[in-house]
Amino acid sequence: MTPGPDAAHRGPSSPRLRGVPIRVLLVDDVVEVRRLVRTSLRFRGGFEVVGEAADGAEAVLLASRHRPDVVVLDLGLPDLAGREVLSRLRESAPQAKVVVFSGLETEDRSWFDQNAAGFVVKDADLGYLVDLLESVVVAPEAEAVLDLPDELSSVATARRFVRDKLLEWGHADTVDDAMLVVSELAANALTHAESSYRVRVAAAGPAVRIEVEDDGAGTPEPQPLTETEESGRGLHLVGALAASWGMDAGASGGKRVWAELAVASAAAE
Repeated sequence: MTPGPDAAHRGPSSPRLRGVPIRVLLVDDVVEVRRLVRTSLRFRGGFEVVGEAADGAEAVLLASRHRPDVVVLDLGLPDLAGREVLSRLRESAPQAKVVVFSGLETEDRSWFDQNAAGFVVKDADLGYLVDLLESVVVAPEAEAVLDLPDELSSVATARRFVRDKLLEWGHADTVDDAMLVVSELAANALTHAESSYRVRVAAAGPAVRIEVEDDGAGTPEPQPLTETEESGRGLHLVGALAASWGMDAGASGGKRVWAELAVASAAAE
């Protein structure tokens, strides 16, 4: 199922960009619902479920204890009404974004739209909920995009583009690793997809994210390392340098391979 008017959020969706997992508290009195959401988050990657609560009182306690980045909140809890539990969650963990995930429509919908980061009904696609959880936590402070042709010389252009942007944004300490990563991802697009491609670099807080989107099908996979075989080593390098990396479906039917690097100040903490 796809989201309709009952699945709304403020602001455009943006890729996850943190370099560290998004910490999530799940609040629902139905254990099967919590399990479904937890499984979806695990499959997507980049999330850490720091707690689960079956009622409002437990949710407030765990939110205060674990300080999650985002709370997934059901309104139909057995002890606290919707407005009360949301207000108490915001008091106990003011840094957390609260996304309502409820089977109940409410006459107070406008209040929740103003006081929660999002409102999703339970018949919406779980992928939409996960996208929303990513987008409400952090958005890029700076980003830039460059389209490049299916030419070997474009890899050098991609490297200069990423270097210049990171220097402009004050991330000089990340430049060397970022240039290695974009080189491997661009070479992967040229070698395997044999298509033009798009490079996107973005920075926010503790992370720099590099994406390369091409028109090719298939999933790039690291190959077993051997003494004689060079193919497939690039993704091992990306995995070694990046805090996290992965692949998503591209906007034009191809694929988007991405890697996130912790900036020097975050890596030192």
